[in-house]
Amino acid sequence: MRVRAQAVSIPLERPTRISTRVLGARDFVIVTIEPDSGDEVGLGYTYAGTSGGSVVAEIINTLLAPVVVDRGTDGVVDTWEAMFQETLLIGRRGAVIRAMSAVDIALWDLAAKRAAVPLAVLLGGSMRGVPAYASGGYYREDPQGWAAAVTREISANRAAGFTDHKIKVGGLSVQEDARRVAAAVESMEGTGRLALDASNAYRTAGEAQTAAEAFEAAAGDTGLWWFEEPLSMEDVQGLARVRDRIRTPVATGEIAQTRHEFRPLIAADAADILQPDAGVLGGVTEYMRVVRAAETFAMPVAPHWHANLHVHLAAASTTCLTVEHFTLDKDIYNFERLLVPESRLKVVDGRAQVPDRPGIGLAFDTDAVTAFESPVGVA
Repeated sequence: MRVRAQAVSIPLERPTRISTRVLGARDFVIVTIEPDSGDEVGLGYTYAGTSGGSVVAEIINTLLAPVVVDRGTDGVVDTWEAMFQETLLIGRRGAVIRAMSAVDIALWDLAAKRAAVPLAVLLGGSMRGVPAYASGGYYREDPQGWAAAVTREISANRAAGFTDHKIKVGGLSVQEDARRVAAAVESMEGTGRLALDASNAYRTAGEAQTAAEAFEAAAGDTGLWWFEEPLSMEDVQGLARVRDRIRTPVATGEIAQTRHEFRPLIAADAADILQPDAGVLGGVTEYMRVVRAAETFAMPVAPHWHANLHVHLAAASTTCLTVEHFTLDKDIYNFERLLVPESRLKVVDGRAQVPDRPGIGLAFDTDAVTAFESPVGVA
């Protein structure tokens, strides 16, 4: 059996930022698992960050691949546990967990292909479409101003069939961001919902509360769908205080790793909505564990990024509100530049369609992967 990880780095074509960093490129890691017998190949992937893809790929090739080869491709959950145990001394967070995520996703893709069903069906879900929202509203210089840029983007989202939207906040003054919120709401023309993502912009619960109240006032009677990551996820008590003091639901969890970091969020009532990311928290195996806990406590889930994968996981759970979608022309989440066009996720009237192909349904464009590939294991 062969387990191989490749790192790719896809530059963004326009200068872009969020509240906490400038985005120059997106680093992804692709995992291929080729068993000794059969024609099926398992494909997995993760987002490594704006750099670091080669590090994640090297962890897979040197540390995790031998575990998978030793155990074989049967018993995905057992293999997850073996990888988790193997990484005890090197550190079971950050790049290591993202590496585990990509391998686990590839193993589940292979399992579904062997069963000749989409991953959603293998996990007990249906083929019904899943609600999706148009994510964006990043900070890019615009000659007509920040609010005008949001207005155009919301209008484009609606033209593409979306009624629900999300924009960034926290990268400008509260007053300027409030004007952007008001512009977004006006552009929605009384339909749909608007979520805000602060990307950990605020230092204290008080700062986050002040910002949230200004944004709530700007949204008027329309209100806000959720307020995402007002504080660092590590500040569990601060998140709980913000949640207790504002009208808008608080969402967090996109950086949480393994079920062990979601447990305190649930226990402290620190979030109204959980945002697990299968590429961050440990793959499909760990995602489904977190979602089952959310179902137990009747907590809504809105997974972060990776709609190509999350559409399957959403279809196999009962608590998912929506999946996050970026149209490729926005050049924000540019993963689909690596896929052949026919395997890119389809969204019809604001609903992401579960691919009817076996597995996750990905088909990589080998020329694109080669063009963006980064060296791995080079001193």
